[in-house]
Amino acid sequence: MEQAVKPFRKIIHIDMDAFYASVEQRDFPEYRGKAIVVGGPPDSRGVVTTASYEARQFGVRSAMPCAQAAKLCPHALFVPPRFDAYKKVSQEIRAIFRRYTDLIEPLSLDEAYLDVTTDKMGIGSALDIARHIKDAIRNELSLTASAGVSINKFLAKIASDLQKPDGLTFIGPSRAAVFMESLPVEKFFGVGKVTATKMKNMGLHTGADLLKLSEAELRMRFGKTGGFYYQVVRGIDNRPVQAHRETKSVAAEDTFSEDTADQGTLRTQLIRLAAIIAGRVNRSELKGRTLTLKVKFADFRQITRSRTQEEVFDTAEAIADAALALLEKAADGKQKIRLLGISLSNFQSQPAGPSVQLSLFEELP
Repeated sequence: MEQAVKPFRKIIHIDMDAFYASVEQRDFPEYRGKAIVVGGPPDSRGVVTTASYEARQFGVRSAMPCAQAAKLCPHALFVPPRFDAYKKVSQEIRAIFRRYTDLIEPLSLDEAYLDVTTDKMGIGSALDIARHIKDAIRNELSLTASAGVSINKFLAKIASDLQKPDGLTFIGPSRAAVFMESLPVEKFFGVGKVTATKMKNMGLHTGADLLKLSEAELRMRFGKTGGFYYQVVRGIDNRPVQAHRETKSVAAEDTFSEDTADQGTLRTQLIRLAAIIAGRVNRSELKGRTLTLKVKFADFRQITRSRTQEEVFDTAEAIADAALALLEKAADGKQKIRLLGISLSNFQSQPAGPSVQLSLFEELP
């Protein structure tokens, strides 16, 4: 008796287009068609939360210092974030998702995976479901979203970014292998500028180059992530869409292009990471009491230092001040540092409904 062939999963990744800036432009007609930067003000130590496409044309990007954004786009309008408004719109988006499936894994207010292998409306085609969702978001909320449709989470997420804004990309089973071979290494999960440079220096430029290496070779060069590269470059990603997952920590880290002991550079990086963490916990309605600083020195020695307090860390300033104090105790100011990271944990409460899955330490672009 022949064994039944397991059907491919149908996964959709929805990513709202310039979400915060788009909500501002929708709600305030005077912002429409203008270069909008959510964050700031430009003379603050904050970073860009998001920017409208009009501002992105000038090189403004998320997580960029606001002062730098103001230099790139002097005519930009800096708008303080309205997280309550964004959360309300996010709930409306989730309500649209639930018309088609209950298997929804939110990544943030503006991004989610949907497993529509079995859809509630019996449509069948994941591509058609994605079209319905995009149309509903446009017609009911006056916003646009980009969607990626594929057989697993990795491919769906990559697909959603290929035709932004307002894009819809399908990577089917027959196309997956060829697509992965042609994918530049910097598009792989967890590959930031430093790792991409390292890969290219090894002669690894595309998925086809990664395919030539065994799993043991990839693990030797890139640690545990090497095992992930080995799987996904072959189109294998069995991670389920998890509708309920408790968030244990929110974290971000970055590797310097050159090892440094410059206090100004280290301070700027921690302030930037603190703003990113603050944005994530605000989006996820999480309130953490424990902050952990991660430091990797030039000799690859790694240490962590933590602070737990009764008051929650709920602002970028509070996170930055605590991280800077921990760095002062952890490093003598003479040793060069190659990586800094901040994580927040020991959450006071979880958000209502499906919790947000946030990444472990990730290398920022």
